[in-house]
Amino acid sequence: MFTLPKLPYDFGALEPYIDAQTMEIHHDKHHAAYVNNLNAALEKFPQWQNKSLEDLLVSLDEVPAAIRTAVRNNAGGHVNHSLFWLMLSKSGGGESKGAVGKEIKKQFGSFAAFQDQFNTAAKSVFGSGWAWLVVDKNGELKVVSTPNQDSPVTDGMYPILGLDVWEHAYYLKYQNRRPDYINAWWHVINWERVEENYEKVTK
Repeated sequence: MFTLPKLPYDFGALEPYIDAQTMEIHHDKHHAAYVNNLNAALEKFPQWQNKSLEDLLVSLDEVPAAIRTAVRNNAGGHVNHSLFWLMLSKSGGGESKGAVGKEIKKQFGSFAAFQDQFNTAAKSVFGSGWAWLVVDKNGELKVVSTPNQDSPVTDGMYPILGLDVWEHAYYLKYQNRRPDYINAWWHVINWERVEENYEKVTK
């Protein structure tokens, strides 16, 4: 059985950039629903219950057709959100000063150029989805977006930084002003965690 991870901070820790009510509903309702729905989908297929989230997502073609869509949506939602919470910090923001920062400048030319590309990806998601900084199959950094709860893991990419642009992630505070939410998010990025994510996949 998959379980809902606890937030590593209080609901209001990211104020004023992300409000406490949004964080509570986002974590306790939306993320919890993905976990519960995934467990329910796997209930009749015990041979798949011991798989990791990553194994489920990279093996979607082998998942029984009866639950494939449910696994794609809910395993994706679970893994995406589990990463998302850890990439946020009340003492976050600024620029990465470690290996990720150096690689960002190498790949994108400057941190500002990377920000612009990431912001464009996040703003351009039609409807619900995510914007990501990933390490691709060639070991290079790339900005990508995914629809709904699709994970870059499914396409063989390792996400090291992600932004949830579903309306439930920002609507209570920002309403239809997604660009304002995106700009606020840069103030709470946990670059230390992003650095750890990068080291895991590049070592």
